Amino acid sequence: MAAEIYHAVGKRKTSVARVWVKPGNGTIVINDKPIEVYMTKESGIGLIKQPLELTENVGKYDIIANVRGGGVLGQAGAIRHGISRALITISPDYRVVLKKADLLTRDPRMKERKKYGQAAARARYQYSKR
Repeated sequence: MAAEIYHAVGKRKTSVARVWVKPGNGTIVINDKPIEVYMTKESGIGLIKQPLELTENVGKYDIIANVRGGGVLGQAGAIRHGISRALITISPDYRVVLKKADLLTRDPRMKERKKYGQAAARARYQYSKR
């Protein structure tokens, strides 16, 4: 009998993470690389492990994540969102803890688009009086 594998998708800014969680010894693999090799920032590793620490599941599950788009911390946020969603499919009891920590809410903040007639989203072209 094969072990139960739980799948979820997490998003943050332009990053999309597909996350698989299965019972194991706590290894985390992102895009076929160990977390220590893939995540260059310590804060990113902390973000990813946050849902596991809150639900007291550190070392109980192996996590495999495929993530695309965005920057380092955006990808970490997407993986965190995916892990949180997957943990709820494992046990609905985790929902209360994760919801209170605001880990289930998809962060809606995105980069604002550049408008025509302007240098950037809000910055105007420089005005010359003379």
